[in-house]
Amino acid sequence: MAACLGPLSEMRPIRTVLEEQNQVVVNVRPETTDSNPNSTASTSASIMVMRHKVERIFPVYARGGLSPRSDPGGNSGSVVGDSIWDAVRLEAKCEAENEPILSSFLYASILSHDCLERALGFIIANRLQNNTLLETQLMDIFCDVLVQNRGIKRALRMDLQAFKERDPSCLSYCSALLYLKGYHSLQTHRVAHALWNQGRKVLALALQSRVSEVFGVDIHPAAKIGEGILLDHGTGLVIGETAVIGNRVSLMQGVTLGGSGKETGDRHPKVGEGALIGASVTVLGNIKIGEGAMIASGSLVLKDVPQHSMAAGIPAKVIGYVKEQVPSLTMKHDASKDFFEHVAIGNEGRSNGEYNI
Repeated sequence: MAACLGPLSEMRPIRTVLEEQNQVVVNVRPETTDSNPNSTASTSASIMVMRHKVERIFPVYARGGLSPRSDPGGNSGSVVGDSIWDAVRLEAKCEAENEPILSSFLYASILSHDCLERALGFIIANRLQNNTLLETQLMDIFCDVLVQNRGIKRALRMDLQAFKERDPSCLSYCSALLYLKGYHSLQTHRVAHALWNQGRKVLALALQSRVSEVFGVDIHPAAKIGEGILLDHGTGLVIGETAVIGNRVSLMQGVTLGGSGKETGDRHPKVGEGALIGASVTVLGNIKIGEGAMIASGSLVLKDVPQHSMAAGIPAKVIGYVKEQVPSLTMKHDASKDFFEHVAIGNEGRSNGEYNI
C-alpha cells in the first residue's frame, strides 16, 4: 500500500525539499519588504524554477525524438529518476501551502502515496466508484495493473507530459493528474485494455461503461492507443473496438472514430502518429488518417487522408498540406478563413477535384 509521509503540518518547507533533491533554486522574486522565505512570492518563484528544471531534465516526449532514459540494468520501460512524480509532489505541497482548505484532499490524493501509479489509481478509483463498484476494489484493480505493466507506466507519464505541453489551460502536472477527465479516461482505458488482453473482458467492459457514465467518454477496451496522447476536454469522445491511434495524437472533444454500419471485423479508423483531429470530427469506417495529418473541426471523413495533409468539410476533402511535421503539437485545428484563402491563392487554376480524398 501507499507509504505515509506523516501529517501535513509536519511537512518540511519547500526550500528543504528542493535542497534534498539537489535542485539549484534561484530566488527570483519581486522587490518586496516581505522577508518570509515561505511567502507566496517565494513559493511561486521556487515552483517556477522547479518546473523549468523538470522540463529540462525529464525528456519532453510530446515534442518527439526523445525517449525516457532506460534502466542501466536493461529493464526497458522503467525510468531512472521519476522527475514528473517529483514535480507533481512539489506542486501539491505548494498548493497545500497556498490553499490550506485543499490540504487534506492533496494529502490523500498525492502526498500520501509513494509513486505516481498509486496516486493515479487512488484518484481514478474515487471518481469512478459507486455503490456496487467500491473504491477499494477499483483501487486494487488499478494499482495491480499500473504498477506491474511497464508499458502503461511509461505511457501514463508520456500522456501527462502531453497534457501539460499541449493544453494551454493545464496549469501543472498536478492539475492534470487531479482534475482532467480526458487524462483520467485515457488511463482508465489503458487499464481496461490490459484487462481485455488478459481475457477479463467483462471487467474491462464494466470500466468502459463506468467511464462513459461519469466522464462522457466512450472508448472500447479493445481499441489500441499509442503514447503521448492528448484527449482535450474529452466530452463526447467515441472510439470504436478496432480503432488504432498512433503515438503523439491529439483529439479534441466530440470526436467519433466509428464504424460505418453493422459490419463486423476490422471496421474502425486508423489514425497515424502525430495527427491532429479537431472538435466534433466524425471519422467513419476502416479508413486511414495519415501521419501528421490534420482534420479541421466539424468535418465528416469518409475516405483516407494522406500524410501531412489538411482535410475539411462535409464530406471532408483535402484542402492543402500542413507545414508542421507533427501538427498534434501545434493544436491549430480551426481551418480559418485566412488558411482557406491562402490555399485558394496558392492553387489557382487547379480544379477542386484534385483535392478530393
